[in-house]
Amino acid sequence: MNKPAAKQIEVQIMGQSYLLACPAGGESALIDAVERVDTAMCRIRDAGKVKARDRIAVLASLNLAFELSQKESEGLQAHASAKEALNAAEAPSVQSNLPDPAAQARIDDLIRRLDESLGSDGQLL
Repeated sequence: MNKPAAKQIEVQIMGQSYLLACPAGGESALIDAVERVDTAMCRIRDAGKVKARDRIAVLASLNLAFELSQKESEGLQAHASAKEALNAAEAPSVQSNLPDPAAQARIDDLIRRLDESLGSDGQLL
């Protein structure tokens, strides 16, 4: 089966045009990414401390990668917390697993009586 051909989209980042390959159906995601990069680079340029375009691009890339890393870390922490909460809700407490002494005594008595009734046929437990 043939893959759909990638199309090319012309975009502008910090006033410079770029022709980018884009997979079919990925146009809006690519445009969103371009807008994020353009915003990050313009913010650095407008701060006035860095003038070289390549340095601005590297700093913007690092800032965006750091933000992504933070969001992924927060997502993993939220997932772990949710999983812990779910496990705690599903796991019966230790006390709920212990039969109350009166119920245990009744169970023991019932087993004893069944064993007596079975007699030579064998014991229940």
